[in-house]
Amino acid sequence: MVAFITGITGQDGYYLARHLHQLGAEVWGTSRAAILPQELNFARLVPIADYTDQKRLERAIAAANPDEIYHLAAQSSVAASWEDPVATIDITGLGTLRLLEAVRSVAPTARVFVASSSEIFGDPVRAPQDEQTAIRPTSPYGAAKAFAHHVAAIYRRRYDFFIAIGILYNHESPRRARSFVTQKIVQGAVAIARGQQAELRLGNLDALRDWGFAGDYVRAMHLMLQQPEPGDYVVATGETHSVRDWCKFAFARVGLDYREYVVRDQQFWRPAEAVPLVGDPTKARQVLGWSATTSLSDLVAIMVEAELSRPL
Repeated sequence: MVAFITGITGQDGYYLARHLHQLGAEVWGTSRAAILPQELNFARLVPIADYTDQKRLERAIAAANPDEIYHLAAQSSVAASWEDPVATIDITGLGTLRLLEAVRSVAPTARVFVASSSEIFGDPVRAPQDEQTAIRPTSPYGAAKAFAHHVAAIYRRRYDFFIAIGILYNHESPRRARSFVTQKIVQGAVAIARGQQAELRLGNLDALRDWGFAGDYVRAMHLMLQQPEPGDYVVATGETHSVRDWCKFAFARVGLDYREYVVRDQQFWRPAEAVPLVGDPTKARQVLGWSATTSLSDLVAIMVEAELSRPL
């Protein structure tokens, strides 16, 4: 079996590539990076500097001749989407359309996974959210993912393609970009424990999210492409935790009490949603046999240990 991953050097691409390799797949991938990390040296890399280059994407897919395609490449930060909404829509939204057009041109029989996001629900009217929850994004990133979600469903119906859509809730790992609040907390706790900084400034500690481990979530992606029929699936833990919980677990892991070091700063303040983003993974559990297996405390421990092991 040949698998093709867009964004193979990103967080999800990294874990998915390793998972597929362990299952015996031949793995190909695209990335803006010129080289693969050593842990992915089994994969064949096709560097793509610009995901707006559809012909380059078509040539890469044609060369791999894949059985399965996993579309993960995106601008994945909500905050960054406000700074450059046009690029976010182009890469995350239109990038999915280009990928699907490439599939239509050179790999129409491949099974395709498209990564959607809980941010498509924006300000939901109810919790938890499931596959039937109304799509009503509130950020450029959410709008881009909503477009990708809709166009994937349209191509599935129009061309009878096997396209599975994973509505992914927040998922983290040591490979999460260092601009995200979860990594900011982990890095801050370790830096304070080492005496490298005195405090950690954060916004709303009571903000809630459904956080899981990326290594768990890529298993769901693969399982979606093994089903008799394609579908949409919420991939989530079904539990909410606060930013405060992250602080408590991370600082405790390095022997500190977060209350002595975390300072709430208005410049980082984001109001909590009236209805929290928390997913209902019932369909994934019943159809795929999938559920998240990593608790939040274990996830934080994994990330803190990885941060402690980084060279000073």
